[in-house]
Amino acid sequence: MAAAEQRVEYLEAVLGQFIVQTNTALARMERGLESLQKEMKVFKDEMRVFKDEMSGFKKESEAQARRMNEKWGELANKMGTFVEDLVYPSLAGILRQKFSLEAEMLGIRIKKRFPGGANYEADAIALAGEYVFLNSTRSSLDNRAVNDFIKEIPRFREFFPEYADRKLIGILASLYIDESVIKYAERKGFLVLGVGIELMEIKNTPGFTPKEW
Repeated sequence: MAAAEQRVEYLEAVLGQFIVQTNTALARMERGLESLQKEMKVFKDEMRVFKDEMSGFKKESEAQARRMNEKWGELANKMGTFVEDLVYPSLAGILRQKFSLEAEMLGIRIKKRFPGGANYEADAIALAGEYVFLNSTRSSLDNRAVNDFIKEIPRFREFFPEYADRKLIGILASLYIDESVIKYAERKGFLVLGVGIELMEIKNTPGFTPKEW
């Protein structure tokens, strides 16, 4: 256990250096987008290696795993890849855990454009059973973002009529979420995901049943 804790502390220190380096890279956009993208890819590849190492730790290391995921989420937020790196890999497990459903399809950054120019992009969607799960991921989540998501649902229905026969369940996701916002989202009927031990985890009150739209 002591060796595992030392390894976690080492990984946290290295990840902290990556975050600092990422901030520096973002502040040096004049070096060119291609160079910046290469640096970001290196950081992400290194972080995936760390995540693989972390997955081998047992339950006693849950606190360390959570800290690592939070740091991983901070880096993903800075890079604009939170959906790809944390939300998308977690959705299948969330559906299995909460609804006992196996995902038929998972998609991220799903875009639709109408001939007249109107367009819509869903952060992530999942199909399972009689449901379509619609995700909205925010760098920060507040009550206004919850209200905006309510307005997003009819737009999704308009742009994706192929899912008209499926009940819709809304899923909000963010890095850190205030308890009051979780309660507000629950009153509106949404599932809420935040960073946890296994990437993203459900933050709602135990036993909460989301609204079917």
